[in-house]
Amino acid sequence: MFWYVLKLLVLLPLIGGLAWASLKFAKRMEGRFMAGSAPKSVRIVETQMLSPTLRLAVIEFHGREILVSAGKNGLVRLAEAPARPRVEAEDAQ
Repeated sequence: MFWYVLKLLVLLPLIGGLAWASLKFAKRMEGRFMAGSAPKSVRIVETQMLSPTLRLAVIEFHGREILVSAGKNGLVRLAEAPARPRVEAEDAQ
């Protein structure tokens, strides 16, 4: 019985830590494998958290910027405007 409890106390945190680390690694590597693909037509310009369940996002799609709210009930389009010209990081310096 002692060995069973000892194994449980050692292996349970180890398995939990490995699961947590693999999820963090997957999130970090997300999008890196698709780097060589065609240019994307949808780009998230900016997001802003309003509450724990509600977020605003500006999405660029085919030369338009669309303001949406994302919450428990899904996405709701709030406004739309022409896209602003992109400022590259090298141009800003």
